[in-house]
Amino acid sequence: MKPYGPIPPGFCADPDGMLLIGGDRAEALADMAGDTPLFVYDSAMLTARVAEWRAAMPVEVQLHYAMKANPYAPLLAFMAGLVDGFDVASGGELKAALASGMAAGDISFAGPGKRDRELEAAIAAGATLNLESAGEATRALSIAGHLGLTPSLAVRVNPDFDLKGSGMKMGGGAKPFGVDAAEVPALVRRLLDAGADWQGFHIFAGSQALDAAAIADTQAQTVALAARLANEIGETPPLVNIGGGMGVPYFPGDKPVDAAAIGAALAETLAGRDPILAKSHFAMELGRWLVAEAGVYLTRIVDRKTSHGETFLVTDGGLHHQLAASGNFGTVIRRNYPIAVASAFGAEPAETVSVVGCLCTPLDRLGDQVALPRADVGDVIAVFLAGAYGFTASPTAFLNHPVAAQRLVGA
Repeated sequence: MKPYGPIPPGFCADPDGMLLIGGDRAEALADMAGDTPLFVYDSAMLTARVAEWRAAMPVEVQLHYAMKANPYAPLLAFMAGLVDGFDVASGGELKAALASGMAAGDISFAGPGKRDRELEAAIAAGATLNLESAGEATRALSIAGHLGLTPSLAVRVNPDFDLKGSGMKMGGGAKPFGVDAAEVPALVRRLLDAGADWQGFHIFAGSQALDAAAIADTQAQTVALAARLANEIGETPPLVNIGGGMGVPYFPGDKPVDAAAIGAALAETLAGRDPILAKSHFAMELGRWLVAEAGVYLTRIVDRKTSHGETFLVTDGGLHHQLAASGNFGTVIRRNYPIAVASAFGAEPAETVSVVGCLCTPLDRLGDQVALPRADVGDVIAVFLAGAYGFTASPTAFLNHPVAAQRLVGA
């Protein structure tokens, strides 16, 4: 038997033992969708998560949603009413962000390799471009000149440090992301001389960290770096996006990150910031932490079989919808996501099984030798923490299986 990660708080069962998501029975949600697999997102949990963040953080810090975590259109429209801005990473995401109702002036566009048509779309819409290189700056200024518009431009900074203990390091050392810190002042002066509307800095050191002290230390270094760069430039940055980094507990032994401790440390950092940042606004950019725990992936058992003494529950879903849960999206050692039998939620385990998908690859495992209540053909398996990097971060076209449905409940 292998352990699985902690099921997020907030989920419970009805008197019959059926998992409830947003107050609805999991089986009923699957029936309403017409088929499984199905991603379900609980809007009440999204609201509660944003409220938790606002209660913990200094009031002067804005909250931006990194929509790469989950760009499902109804969820975006819901989040647009909760957060202060969206951060996008493609022309397609920019289009979706604008369609959600978020004001263009509250949208920033980061990511390397922006094509000219993407730069043009952002400039024409009035969104802020987070420039990833001097070459991208040259193209943005040229396009803005042809359009006869003043572009809103920020500089994404590749810092001289990274986020310790993060699952994904986005800064420090040689990186395809951002402009090396030493080269930033000259680039910003060039933008100012060209008449661009300089919006400030985007400094993102890493993500999926659970150590509050490490996140707080990185944020302090980020604010100090922003001040050093601003002093070298001789201008106050209108906005300093300090990145995110707050992770969620996916695996056995993981503990939730202490948002209150991060907020308290950030308040102290901002209170003591360099005078050149006195009039700067600050933003934290979060994706996974806001939406991951609100999502559940439901997949139905289509076969139950035994091979060499091991029981397999074969489902109609798999890694083509939930690549990360299969252990094939950035993890070195495969570990089990939180998982349950929806119709026996909270019941005691009765057997050890492997929950697998319908793909012709041995990598397609949603639960590897996990202890679960007895489950049979027709029962629904629930995989938790499916609200971030699930549907759109998975190879949905592999083997041409049906695309999973999605549903936002409670909105």
